[in-house]
Amino acid sequence: MALPPNKRKEAPSEPLKRVLAPAMRAISGEAELDVSYGALRPEVTGNSAQLTEPPRAPSAKDIAVLRGWADSLALNVGCHDAKIHRRLAPPPGPARAVFEAAENARVEALGAIRMPGMAKNITAKIEDYYGHGRFKHVKDRAEAPLEEAMNLLVRERLTGLAPPDSCKGLIDVWRPIIESRGSKLLKRLETMSDNQEQFARQIRDLLKILHMADDLDRQEPDRSEDESEENVGEGGADESEQPQDEGSDGQDKPEDEQQSDGELSDTEEMTDAGEVDESDMDDSAIDEDDAPSPWRPNTNVLENPEAFGYKVFSRAYDEEVAAEDLSSSEELERLRAFLDKELKQLAAVVSRLANKLQRKLLAQQNRGWDFDLDEGVLDAARLTRIITDPMRALSFKRERDTNFRDTVVTLLLDNSGSMRGRPIMVAACCADILARTLERCGVKVEILGFTTKAWKGGQSREEWLAAGKPPGPGRLNDLRHIVYKKADAPMRRSKNALALMMREGLLKENIDGEALAWAHARIVNRPEQRRILMMISDGAPVDDSTLSVNSGHYLEQHLRQVIHEIETKSPVELIAIGIGHDVTRYYRRAVTITDASELAGAITEQLVELFEEKAEVPARRPSSGRVH
Repeated sequence: MALPPNKRKEAPSEPLKRVLAPAMRAISGEAELDVSYGALRPEVTGNSAQLTEPPRAPSAKDIAVLRGWADSLALNVGCHDAKIHRRLAPPPGPARAVFEAAENARVEALGAIRMPGMAKNITAKIEDYYGHGRFKHVKDRAEAPLEEAMNLLVRERLTGLAPPDSCKGLIDVWRPIIESRGSKLLKRLETMSDNQEQFARQIRDLLKILHMADDLDRQEPDRSEDESEENVGEGGADESEQPQDEGSDGQDKPEDEQQSDGELSDTEEMTDAGEVDESDMDDSAIDEDDAPSPWRPNTNVLENPEAFGYKVFSRAYDEEVAAEDLSSSEELERLRAFLDKELKQLAAVVSRLANKLQRKLLAQQNRGWDFDLDEGVLDAARLTRIITDPMRALSFKRERDTNFRDTVVTLLLDNSGSMRGRPIMVAACCADILARTLERCGVKVEILGFTTKAWKGGQSREEWLAAGKPPGPGRLNDLRHIVYKKADAPMRRSKNALALMMREGLLKENIDGEALAWAHARIVNRPEQRRILMMISDGAPVDDSTLSVNSGHYLEQHLRQVIHEIETKSPVELIAIGIGHDVTRYYRRAVTITDASELAGAITEQLVELFEEKAEVPARRPSSGRVH
């Protein structure tokens, strides 16, 4: 018998969620702070804070990590002055990322210094954040983001807490350079954690020492209309071009702010930390809501598409769903039987290509031996040397490590209506055979699909109509992102899920940009050293409801922005295959096929080329290029 609603047993995570909100309000000093939980990364926006939804029955580690994020967000609200940060932060770029990482370390250090319990929580959060282990063995600065290293080194200086072992390689790469060039500035930081403005100026000086001064002096290319209006005086001239000694900037300022700026300038002269640019002293009023959060440096189109002109009217009806949840097990078995029949016709061709790929991968994983060494494992084939030539020591061998790096591949399949029929059937068959092939070679595979929940707009469009059709609504359909197979799940458990692609009525419209960003977010945090994302599509992004009330290239422009971000700044290797559609105009690495029957060959050839490349390290997010 079901319990009445007020008698139902609550989830074990509910008491934790109830106490975190008042704790965050107490730490931040903001009684009106709104705390919510969701699937996105923890962040602060204005007077709202979002935390990651905890598991239903959280472990001790889950609780510590969630408390660490809660403490970090609350400290940011209470100890971070957005106006000072905006005035002194460099323009977007590598220097901005390092500057904000240092500010994040300062804010978290304030809590860690004053409260030991908070220090443990934040340490748990940091250890979990770097738990992927990708930075433990890096030896090249191109693989080691400077902003991550700066955050950990500043935290170590302020709190005395050593960086986690999972970041050993990252720290070893950057510590000698940063400490040799900026040891005096780092020493001064230890006494400035309570003063954000002095701390920020010291970090700016440290950036100059690290040869990142170009980013400090570079003018921001795109400035908002609000900023432009603030910088334009009543006579129409730009206030930033007027000399500071005219006093025009200080007329509307409170007296204590003017005095504070003057006192700080004198402090800078006494510490010989370098000259201060006139632009640094511009104290134009900036709303706190406009200032970026310190742990979200270099806002990009993947994390904040609205900042790049891509709006979404409502995300309330979007869904990320497992294939098994969209159909009954009986229907999936029936669809799988149909897919198996079709698979027999393609099995010979696809299997031959898959075997070619398998031979390439296994050949790279084969280990070899180095002989005639003076230490290692005793070589049984050369035991006679011990008797015939006792003075000769070269009778050992050592096994060579393979250059093959552990890899994960994501297949992102277009589930739009134009793929109906043979194209989607071939895509499902190829994904099935290649996933099993790669799995045998030790390569993990994730299979994803993307479509919409309705034709020509769903509940989002209905909500827009009810709101009176406000102009420029952005995307007006409800997304459906489908997980056919998780990377860590064996293929034998997901074979029936792939058959869902054969279901009538599943395939609708395609919004490629958001799907690509979603797939990238899933793969980029994987622990594997090499991550490959393959997009398979048969056309440009199309959604009638969105394009009918926005510009004709609205979705295509967003797709181009997402592709550019991944190709230039992400460690993920992106490939695209277009079925009857030229995708080379979007992607750097792409191939177009004219018929769906060529899909297996195209996928195999692209993967073979990737695994045959001689590069030891995959493309990483570029470093600043100024630190040598």
